Amino acid sequence: MNPKSRKRAAIAAVVLIAIIGVFWRLSRALPAANLLKRLPAANAMLLYVDFDALRRAGVLQLLDGSRTGEDPEYKSFVAGTGFNYTRDLDMAAVAFAPTGKYLLLRGRFQWSKLEAYVRSQQGQCANSICRMAGSTPERRISFFPLRSGIMAMAVSTDEFAAQRLATPGTGPDPEVPHAPLWLSIPPSVLKSGENLPEGTRMFAHSIDRADSVSLEFAPEGNRLAARLIVLCRNDQDAAEVATQLGRITALLREMIRREHQTPNPADLSGVLTSGSFRSQGHRAYGYWPIERKFIENMLGGA
Repeated sequence: MNPKSRKRAAIAAVVLIAIIGVFWRLSRALPAANLLKRLPAANAMLLYVDFDALRRAGVLQLLDGSRTGEDPEYKSFVAGTGFNYTRDLDMAAVAFAPTGKYLLLRGRFQWSKLEAYVRSQQGQCANSICRMAGSTPERRISFFPLRSGIMAMAVSTDEFAAQRLATPGTGPDPEVPHAPLWLSIPPSVLKSGENLPEGTRMFAHSIDRADSVSLEFAPEGNRLAARLIVLCRNDQDAAEVATQLGRITALLREMIRREHQTPNPADLSGVLTSGSFRSQGHRAYGYWPIERKFIENMLGGA
């Protein structure tokens, strides 16, 4: 091989290695902590759902009869794109922020069908980002492939809002709870009480001065268990939170008894009255068993 041929071969090898490196970097899975760093955190409620784990535990199958599957817009979306979250979605990390909703989704996406669906709805796709109108003027939907199996999506007044998910924020990686479903709730949401289910606001009021609050859900036999972790400023505050939560639970049981009723495991009364609480150091902990019937009623809209 002459010198020119060797030089061309060397250049081709370097280019091939670079291309392989780019494809490897784009295809490798991002860890959950890296995804969470991309979501806006200021005054935002974070939701993390490991759909794959819930699917393997048999919990996700309960969604088959829920109202989500009956929604005409959702049926149209599935028909147009072939995407069904009960089958194709493995993970979702969502931030409910004052500026909109931001989602990072891991699963199996048919990008060409998604783009065709956007165009059929008078939307646009250019430079890998798709944009379309939502059901109301303030709901502008945007999304793009962060990786081949990861979608970055936003619903906001800003039609390019999904682009803010392209790069992670600075600082250390956030701690990822070992649970397939969890919520991180900012104190501002607890103080306002907005968007909280009826019956839970008095519980929220007792922890609205905490530094951080998270609620984890994990399979436990044939049911789910909910675990509350409240990070307080000191040991005394943590003990007071546990005591207050215990008193509220006892009061709720007494109120139900006075109405000549009994807590029903199939509705919120049974869940809330089953709570137990303790503190350790700066943290207060709560625990509620959640029966399968309650999950079925909740997903069915009962």
